Amino acid sequence: MKILICGLPGSGKTTLAKCLYEKLWNSGELAAWFNADEIRAYHDDWDFSEQGRLRQADRMQKLCEDSNVVFNICDFVAPTEATRKAFDADFTVWVDTISESRYEDTNVIFEKPEHVDIRVTTKDANHWAGVIYERLFN
Repeated sequence: MKILICGLPGSGKTTLAKCLYEKLWNSGELAAWFNADEIRAYHDDWDFSEQGRLRQADRMQKLCEDSNVVFNICDFVAPTEATRKAFDADFTVWVDTISESRYEDTNVIFEKPEHVDIRVTTKDANHWAGVIYERLFN
């Protein structure tokens, strides 16, 4: 299962992803967590053009495909419908806790997701990890 945790930079995606990963792992579930910044650093690819963002979505999707675990958590901005479509999540979490980030170029292109499984509205990662966990299993 590919779980996308998306939202503006600074919204709390990584903190939430870490909490969800730990909750799944500590419950005995096979899980992996892929952080966009770590993946970009590994590939030394800091291209934030439309093409670069789509390449990152494809890269994150491929990591999940190649993974041997049940739950693949990916936290990355995924600012447009095109990037979210390229990733093709099974479960989407939109971290909607800030109205703008410190990156004006990302603010300009960010499209609010139309279809999400959970919309996170407060910076309480432990709470929301529990909500997501319950939704995944109920």
